[in-house]
Amino acid sequence: NWINWFPIIGMVAIAFIPRDKEDVIKITAAVATGLQLLLTLVLWQNYDAGDGGMQFMVRAEWIPSFNITYILGVDGLSLPMAILTALLCFIGVFVSWNINKAVKGYFALFLLLDTGIMGVFLSMDFFLFYIFWEVMLLPMYFLIGIWGGPQREYAAIKFFLYTLFGSVLMLIGILGLYFTCGKTFDILELMRVAPDALQGVTWWGMSAIKVIWILLFIGFAIKVPIVPFHTWLPLAHVEAPTAVSVILAGVLLKMGTYGFLRISYPLLPGEAVNFAYILAVLGVINIIWGAANAIAQIDLKKMVAYSSVSHMGYVLLGI
Repeated sequence: NWINWFPIIGMVAIAFIPRDKEDVIKITAAVATGLQLLLTLVLWQNYDAGDGGMQFMVRAEWIPSFNITYILGVDGLSLPMAILTALLCFIGVFVSWNINKAVKGYFALFLLLDTGIMGVFLSMDFFLFYIFWEVMLLPMYFLIGIWGGPQREYAAIKFFLYTLFGSVLMLIGILGLYFTCGKTFDILELMRVAPDALQGVTWWGMSAIKVIWILLFIGFAIKVPIVPFHTWLPLAHVEAPTAVSVILAGVLLKMGTYGFLRISYPLLPGEAVNFAYILAVLGVINIIWGAANAIAQIDLKKMVAYSSVSHMGYVLLGI
């Protein structure tokens, strides 16, 4: 809980600091992300690597009428991502130290972005996962659109539209799972019941399993990004402020492949096998296409963006 919400506490504190106290705002952001990083390291120290289940779980009733529960937890998949997020956000505050335009707004949005990303990696309720997935979208849009380069508005809108399109399809897939699998958003429960509950169910003449897999796949593929959904990334990467580029390449793209491993594979294992060759081919295309484009660039940020497309291809192929 503290790891997830420390940046929001920092954001609220920044809201009460006068806008001319720029150094105090920056120090507050550094303290909030620093404490978050410290707590993730404590979490790591206390994590039992011999236990294959979820650890440090927080569970509370949230919206009982829809069977929505507030659940956080970590396992061997999410712990490294939580540490990486905390580390890069802490570094990102210092990378942003020379920001002098609307400093208060920048650091408040940066801390909100931190919580959005961290929440995706810690959530074990699908509804909560989706909320954090969307929360991350808004600060990213404004950070690129206000503090970015010359083409910042175009880059921000392109990023927003691509990601929103993927999110809407993912939401349809989530609701499909919810209504078919006993009206629960609990990811651990869905892992247990979804493979059997979806057997033989058809929508629009297609297997429900296949439909949900494709909907989730597009949502995650845009975030990875898998070719041909990758065109938002180079522009967003180039136009974003440096700290946001660091978050984009370092953590944000990993949310897509994390989604595959956390959601698609455990819930729809049969389709994971059926689509394995397609994913492998897409991974190889990403590797070659991204690398070939990276070689051709003279802008360093664009080179990093295309090399990110390439290295996420390796991740996809590995999966």
